[in-house]
Amino acid sequence: MSQLSEIPEKPVVGVSMPHESATLHVTGTALYTDDLVHRTKDVLHAYPVQVFKTHGRITALRTEPALAVPGVVRVLTAADVPGVNDAGIKHDEPLFPDTVMFHGHAVAWVLGETLEAARLGAEAVEVELDELPSLITLKEAIAAESFHGARPLMVAGDIDAGFADSAHVFTGEFQFSDQEHFYLETHAALALVDEAGQLFIQSSTQHPSETQEIVAHVLGLHSHEVTVQCLRMGGGFGGKEMQPHGFAAIAALGAKLTGRPVRVRLNRTQDLTMSGKRHGFHATWKIGFDADGHIQALDATLTGDGGWSLDLSEPVVARALCHIDNTYWIPNARVAGRIAKTNKTSNTAFRGFGGPQGMLVMEDILGRCAPLLGLDPMELRERNFYRQGQSTPYGQPVPQPERISTIWRQVQDDAAVADRKREIAAFNAAHPHTKRAIALTGIKFGISFNLTAFNQAGALVLVYKDGSVLINHGGTEMGQGLHTKMMQVAATTLGIPLHKVRLAPTRTDKVPNTSATAASSGADLNGAAIKNACEQIRGRLLQVAGTHLGGNASDVRIVEGVARILGSDKELAWDDLVRSAYFQRVQLSASGFYRTEGLHWDAKSFQGSPFKYFSYGVAACEVEVDGFTGKYKIRRVDIVHDVGDSLSPLIDIGQVEGGFVQGAGWLTLEDMRWDTSDGPNRGRLLTQAASTYKLPSFSEMPEEFNVRLMENATEEGAVYGSKAVGEPPLMLAFSVREALRQAAAEFGPAGASVELGAPATPEAVYWAIEAARKGGTRPEGDAGDGSELLVDASVLSNA
Repeated sequence: MSQLSEIPEKPVVGVSMPHESATLHVTGTALYTDDLVHRTKDVLHAYPVQVFKTHGRITALRTEPALAVPGVVRVLTAADVPGVNDAGIKHDEPLFPDTVMFHGHAVAWVLGETLEAARLGAEAVEVELDELPSLITLKEAIAAESFHGARPLMVAGDIDAGFADSAHVFTGEFQFSDQEHFYLETHAALALVDEAGQLFIQSSTQHPSETQEIVAHVLGLHSHEVTVQCLRMGGGFGGKEMQPHGFAAIAALGAKLTGRPVRVRLNRTQDLTMSGKRHGFHATWKIGFDADGHIQALDATLTGDGGWSLDLSEPVVARALCHIDNTYWIPNARVAGRIAKTNKTSNTAFRGFGGPQGMLVMEDILGRCAPLLGLDPMELRERNFYRQGQSTPYGQPVPQPERISTIWRQVQDDAAVADRKREIAAFNAAHPHTKRAIALTGIKFGISFNLTAFNQAGALVLVYKDGSVLINHGGTEMGQGLHTKMMQVAATTLGIPLHKVRLAPTRTDKVPNTSATAASSGADLNGAAIKNACEQIRGRLLQVAGTHLGGNASDVRIVEGVARILGSDKELAWDDLVRSAYFQRVQLSASGFYRTEGLHWDAKSFQGSPFKYFSYGVAACEVEVDGFTGKYKIRRVDIVHDVGDSLSPLIDIGQVEGGFVQGAGWLTLEDMRWDTSDGPNRGRLLTQAASTYKLPSFSEMPEEFNVRLMENATEEGAVYGSKAVGEPPLMLAFSVREALRQAAAEFGPAGASVELGAPATPEAVYWAIEAARKGGTRPEGDAGDGSELLVDASVLSNA
């Protein structure tokens, strides 16, 4: 076992415990960025000047009327920027644009003594626009060939030979929706300037170091003149990886120009209309199977809706390509990716980061093709699972592929799938207007940033003379329990009780050059860095303890806050050991560092091993559908998920449950609508509030929800044998949509292939039922004659 994964005696990791801020959360005493405004004197409030047209050049911007509004202090425009007028990493996101690129684009910001004064001032600003044509939908952008960024191409094997050897070939098209993050806390920042002119920014950001970098270049400063701190976030889900930077820059610019603290906090409607979403995708595909249903070849093009600027669209599309295989071996593949440029908010990271989009394409293909092949969907999926020695289309060997089949069987046993399928068949035979179905889907999700440089982390651990410990790391807490796990890692490595460890807020002047808390890598990277720092300190303390106890340092063990020599009853309490080390002038702090080894990636050839390992999981979902309305309910969900040796089981189970629910929301409920008419509101987001954007609630939860973690699943080379948990469970929700598809098919003749919109709202399910009643999509002649079948899945929920 590797040193990184080896677990010592009586560890604190692996113990179920509540979130470190749970009590603060439920009592309302946890502080978030905007709570700090009430603790800060003389704060100015910033309010955006949004232009409610979709595309056009600004021909006039008159700010004088705003300055006449009582309480307005200043209006920020491009002329005020001392550095670079850009808030993006691709330099394609002007902080103060001269061209409006989407409906609700902010072109200036008003600073007021009160929020109301700033709001009235923003309303008074006059903007004149020379309107330009706009592209709203993916299909419009594709037809206009409006693309930007890289166009990756993934090639494996011989695609032509693969299709030539296929007994069955099918083609199709599939478009599915974007998704709003809808974190509880909207974007917020608070900036202050000290007596030396240095900036301190509190920001709700998943990437403090990049927020620091963007603020510095907007203001024309060096990074050491800007400090960014993140106390905690009320949710992020990727929406606060890139998009907080511009809001922090506005607050910082205002503070720099006025000398007063400046607060930016978007209300819900502003957040929805100004910030990016999960990328909606369009896919065209052609797939070949042999006579037994094994995949022989796949040719696909995935187009992501990037919105008006690139943001993270390039790596999102790249990850979609890397995950289109999911748990299935594709010997011959050609998959192209591209990014559509549309006049909508700039789409960004969202839990799964393109992985869900790529995997959804494959799951949709298999769900639609199984009936045409005369196979049960579960059987078709299982026949194509990765086996030992097989590699992904981008050339990375798949480690531990047997875990896919193992978990698959565990879920079948746990959920009593065989028995329930018989019960469902009997129910369906007796109920002509209500149908049930059960579906199983699995996941294989790669863990690491696609950009190799991001796979590093730092930590700073301080041990004080009284034996108390303070840890700092580069990861941010957005409710996912990262800080809880990091405290458990530190306590385990040092061999002390958890109560002796405290965690400081994440800030750039303690741990520099950090990566975003994203890609499910927060615990892997920061945990290993903390472990490294703690091991340095422990190594020094073992020397002190060995001398004090009359033995060799190598024979000393520190367990539950007591140092002992192996084979001796002599012991030394942790507090006494630390005090003794101090008086011997032994360093009691350490800076830790970790870099993920074994990664290599060639973005041009789209080949390499970009992931440290893969996380696996399987979900079984049973649904019941009403044939008159398409209304449905989730009757039962059973999940087994692989998190290695869990660092914190209660946290991990909560993440699996939460990820599944968020995925189910994306795939079944969350129906984003934009005005695509040629009227005056073209491009306007129509779902601007919880009243029009349906989020999962208790009423959508499974009546029975069973989640367990895979046992005996140590991951060599990861901190204490654990695996990431944040993103992978979201894709387990594919089982919900596939169960709905199968239930809809039950209203038609046997063997019907059913198309289903995404999100599969009740309306979409109803249209799928209607199509099934008419016979569904059926092949011309025998499905085994090698002829191509065109299956159009463009039926969306607004059909």
